[in-house]
Amino acid sequence: MASADVEDFIGQNRQLSDLVETFRSISESHKHWKSRREFIFRNFNDYEGSHLDHLLALSMVWANHVFLGCRYNPVLLEKVKEMAGGIIVEDAPVFKTRDEIIKQQQKR
Repeated sequence: MASADVEDFIGQNRQLSDLVETFRSISESHKHWKSRREFIFRNFNDYEGSHLDHLLALSMVWANHVFLGCRYNPVLLEKVKEMAGGIIVEDAPVFKTRDEIIKQQQKR
């Protein structure tokens, strides 16, 4: 589902869209929320009902990894990356580990 498809989906599913909007954190920027909302919409059908909290947690793991550089268990990261396949985040920050920075400095 591309970003334009998400916007079409929202227009056609106003009740679901209104529900998903309640999941936005007060601290999320528009760019952050737009991407996380797309993640939720793409995976909503697989986590409906009592599994919705699991989807919201996975969406936060993905968003925290992309926007804040948080690291998680490799299996969990692989799962959320697969779930987010195709989501384009414009101007996503690039993070380097301490080891990567030290390696780069040693090459100079």
